[in-house]
Amino acid sequence: MEGLPTTMKSERRWRSKPTHTSKPSLLMAFFSCLAWLYVAGRLWQDAENRTLLASLLLKNSAQRPKALTVEDRLQNLGCKDLERRIVEAEMDLTLAKSQGYLKNQLLQSGSSSGQKLLAVIGVYTGFGSRLKRNVFRASWMPRGDALKKLEERGVIIRFVIGRSPNRGDSLDRNINEENHFTKDFLIMEGHEEAQEEFPKKAKFFFSTAVQIWDAEFYVKVDDNIDLDLEGLIELLDRRRGQDGSYIGCMKSGVVVSEEGRSWYEPEWWKFGDDKSYFRHAAGPLFILSKNLAQYIYVNSAFLKTYAHDDISVGSWMMGLQANYTDDNRLCCSSIRQGLSQPIESFGPMSLRKIGTL
Repeated sequence: MEGLPTTMKSERRWRSKPTHTSKPSLLMAFFSCLAWLYVAGRLWQDAENRTLLASLLLKNSAQRPKALTVEDRLQNLGCKDLERRIVEAEMDLTLAKSQGYLKNQLLQSGSSSGQKLLAVIGVYTGFGSRLKRNVFRASWMPRGDALKKLEERGVIIRFVIGRSPNRGDSLDRNINEENHFTKDFLIMEGHEEAQEEFPKKAKFFFSTAVQIWDAEFYVKVDDNIDLDLEGLIELLDRRRGQDGSYIGCMKSGVVVSEEGRSWYEPEWWKFGDDKSYFRHAAGPLFILSKNLAQYIYVNSAFLKTYAHDDISVGSWMMGLQANYTDDNRLCCSSIRQGLSQPIESFGPMSLRKIGTL
């Protein structure tokens, strides 16, 4: 009988043990529920955010302007007229290129027929040289119908001048008026006719002339000389087809380094310790073949100019395979101080300086 209580006691202990060990399980279950609620809340919040973002994107896409074509953009900006002018300009440019890169004009006489000219002679002149130009027209330079007949032979002669530093002033108007009657000017709109800009005149002349006229040779002449035009034409006619020709009265000479003296060269130190110029054609008249003139045109933005145009041109020729031709008939025989003094001459095509008139 005493064994019975013992058995029941041990059975009671066995039954109460699970009740004691279930508390941690309840705690774990409680925390698991909390974690599940936290995760569910975050997922619900993320779903709400995604729904909100999707609605915002849908709203923005509905308000976004539609893609416009080029034609719609031009119409919206009011550029229809600009588009038309661009097309017209492109057509004009194409036409100009086919006619020799002209600006607002057709090819000059002698080129429109496709015939290659013999020479373009540019006579350097200035605003105050009208009297000299009149002397030219009365001596070796033809006028009117005679000038047209000369052009039919393949020779173009033009007075070469730029524009006044004060564009549109009386100097420009006087040149325009004179050219209206004589029609013998090559007016270079991009060149400023000023003393400090004179060395650049050669770049503008050769670049402009080679665009307008298709010629074998391009000749630069000062407005204070006289020459035998027929002799010059004969000389050039014998040299047709000679590419790389650099023709003139070749010289070198000492570089003037003293400021204030005539022919002063500000960059004299570039010519070495001996201060001697390289071989070049003297300024009053020199001749370039077409390919050399084209070289100046293509590279004009990069060509260095010195104080004098003939030195500048000579420096450009040094780096090329130019054929130097020294012809003493292109040298000035003497300088005349007055019209009453005789002029010396030693050849059929000697240049003669007219001097100040």
